[in-house]
Amino acid sequence: MSLEPQQPTFHRGSFADEIETARTDLARKLLVTDSSAPSPSESETAPSLSPAASATSSSPESDAAVSPISPPVDDELVADSFAFAFDIDGVLVRGGRPIPEAIQAMKVLNGENKYGIKVPYIFLTNGGGKTEEERCGDLSRQLDIEISPAQFICGHTPMSEMADKYDTVLVVGGEGEKCRKVAQGYGFKDVVTPGDIIKANAATTPFRKLTEEELRNSKERDFSKVTIEAIFVFADSRDWAGDLQIILDLAMSKGGRIGTLSETFDEGPPIFFSHNDVVWSAAHDNVRLGMGALRGIVEYTFKEVTKGKTLQTHAFGKPQIGTFEFATRLLKRWRKNEHGLNAPPNTVYFVGDTPESDIRGTNQYNEKSENDWYSILVKTGVYQEGTEPAYKPRVTVNTVLDAVNHGIEREMERRKKNQPRKLTDMPKLSLEEAQDMAVFSPTEERPLELTT
Repeated sequence: MSLEPQQPTFHRGSFADEIETARTDLARKLLVTDSSAPSPSESETAPSLSPAASATSSSPESDAAVSPISPPVDDELVADSFAFAFDIDGVLVRGGRPIPEAIQAMKVLNGENKYGIKVPYIFLTNGGGKTEEERCGDLSRQLDIEISPAQFICGHTPMSEMADKYDTVLVVGGEGEKCRKVAQGYGFKDVVTPGDIIKANAATTPFRKLTEEELRNSKERDFSKVTIEAIFVFADSRDWAGDLQIILDLAMSKGGRIGTLSETFDEGPPIFFSHNDVVWSAAHDNVRLGMGALRGIVEYTFKEVTKGKTLQTHAFGKPQIGTFEFATRLLKRWRKNEHGLNAPPNTVYFVGDTPESDIRGTNQYNEKSENDWYSILVKTGVYQEGTEPAYKPRVTVNTVLDAVNHGIEREMERRKKNQPRKLTDMPKLSLEEAQDMAVFSPTEERPLELTT
């Protein structure tokens, strides 16, 4: 330390006041030095914790506490630099029942943790076949919390952005008329189902006969006047053979006109699947076949029937980058509308059970995303312990509760490491010890250059 004051003045007498003033002045100087230092890299940025709809810094009292922060008295404290995104089947729910640790994990995110903070979160599932409102109702009952459609993405949710592009569409999958209603809710103007086509011509599917309820719900159509502009598989098929036949008929048609056959087999409408999971975690001990398997069968069968022609289909859902981009927009709106947070989080912890979709998609999106998407794999779903995942997560944990605790503790540790330096454990000097001591006055000490 170099001390080069200009004509220093020495003081005796009110030594306790001088020491206290010097301590305060030095503390300010150290804080100014910290604030002008280079900011940490994005991956090292400490989490910021703010009361909802506002920003605040931690107080000296809270900094001195054992935990990184203290729960506020009046305001709701929200973590504004990180958030969570969850897959559902195999992570939170299995076979329609909640995984035991999932309920506690949601409580932790909603503020029942030792830091007293709430952490924003959304749900990103490849499942579908119902409206987002209905899915939210189901999950709310299963997890005993209130979940808003504004924080929920089904596999087919991003398809809503295509309602302005296609007028007449074929919607496949799901139970009864639910997927027709979903598509209409998205704004698709003219929605056709396989039941409509079978009702118009029962010979379309020789081994599938419509039930009385299906006959009532299916629409009367003159398909000689209908052009299918696109095919959307919204949910898992309940009749693979019949749906496969109708999809292939249209894929080989002339411009999407039912009953026609193209000579070149390249005139059919585009085909979109809401996800590409070949298997998924259900109530059965072993994984069950999913929509990705149907997609593979459609493409394989088309090639066989057309003597080698290739059918190019398209998939939404995880691991598609477009779905994660959609999730980013949804999370941004949810954080702003629900918590008053305008800036994007530095880190999004994505918790999934399927390496091929959840982990793969998170890792790939992280390579191009402006913030850090951190992949966490749980052992309660598709992934089997003891196997080597095809796509490596940043961390593997037992349950979703472990995933939530891991993310929060990681953020709190980063926060503590990046807190400004504080003056602690400074010596306490009594007046009896100050009989022959002198100090610079605060006025003259301020311009001093302090070096270490």
